[in-house]
Amino acid sequence: MTLPTAVGGESGALAGIRVVELGGIGPVPFAGLVLAELGADVVRVDRPGETNPLVLAGGLRRSRPSIAVDLKHDDGRAVVQRLLADADVVLEGWRPGVAERLGLGPDECLARNPRLVHARMTGWGQTGPWSQRAGHDLTYAAVSGSLHALGTAERPVVPVPPVADFAGGSMYLVTGVLAALLSRATTGRGQVVDAAMVEGAAHLASLVHGLLGEGAWTDSRAANLLDGGAPYYDVYACADGGFVAVGALEPQFWAALVAGLGIEVEGEQHDPSTWPAQREAFGAAFLTRTRDEWAAHFEGTDACVAPVLSLAEAPAHPHLAARGTFATGGGGGGGGAGGAGGAGYPVPRTPPRLSATPNLDPGPVPVPGADTTGWLLRAGFSEDEVASLLASGAVHQA
Repeated sequence: MTLPTAVGGESGALAGIRVVELGGIGPVPFAGLVLAELGADVVRVDRPGETNPLVLAGGLRRSRPSIAVDLKHDDGRAVVQRLLADADVVLEGWRPGVAERLGLGPDECLARNPRLVHARMTGWGQTGPWSQRAGHDLTYAAVSGSLHALGTAERPVVPVPPVADFAGGSMYLVTGVLAALLSRATTGRGQVVDAAMVEGAAHLASLVHGLLGEGAWTDSRAANLLDGGAPYYDVYACADGGFVAVGALEPQFWAALVAGLGIEVEGEQHDPSTWPAQREAFGAAFLTRTRDEWAAHFEGTDACVAPVLSLAEAPAHPHLAARGTFATGGGGGGGGAGGAGGAGYPVPRTPPRLSATPNLDPGPVPVPGADTTGWLLRAGFSEDEVASLLASGAVHQA
């Protein structure tokens, strides 16, 4: 079976790697997005008539085609089994046991295709007493210990989803997929990737756990070098209500900060007894100018002062604009990957940058099932087979 090429027909680093993404929310779609924009041939399997806003919102379904398959229908499951028989990777984010009940578990899939990498994304992992428990980014971050370290001295703060869902989830899932593919090049066999968001969130805090174990970190918020406890590594309000971030850790950077603020600070930089006075002096100084005035003032210095930009402002920052960090994409539409999308908005390009096999630009977001007929035909299904599947309701063309 010959599957279509990557978005736009370009060849990225993962060109030729065929991925079947079983539709879900959050981490699995983001992993599929990353693999697609690294050049893999990714097809997303959506539910017919999908309306869940958690699935449809956020633009995570961009850059790859969508087919709509009813996995409760025997023939629908057979379609996916047939696709997996010739795939390199399958991504799924169901609770443990769901894939097995659908006949799409690792044992069944690897029996048909021993070279398959079966990548599984869950909150708590495939095993353990909480494996069947519901959860979301916030609860995974809570149990991992990461949430405890985020916030003010008085209480933790709710982090945006990247902490567990995407950094602790998607990125570890992608890492596992790439590691398994490299292993397969030697062994010739695929394997199961068990990625758990709670474990990824815990691993992201490795530095903090190490510092805590060495006695260089206290298990309290806003009391340490890198959590806002130190006055020279914190966020300060400006005259216009904006904020600047200060990261003047090294002595030479701290000296540049103090000189740039035009103030005198008594005592040694790293002496905690001087921190209240330092913080008061820094805070008062930053309140004398606007955020952008301070950004311009410290431009070209090593004081490590940066404006805290809003999400809407970030794409226009001169540095990000010069590097092309954001692309105009994100528009919805019924054309499928490679088709015409709706009104676009800035979306971050997938990093890192590769010199010989550049990553693909973000593609449009297809409606669920926009590519069912065309994809199945290109994947080796006959016209009669596709017509029969459509008529039975096993698959749906949007």
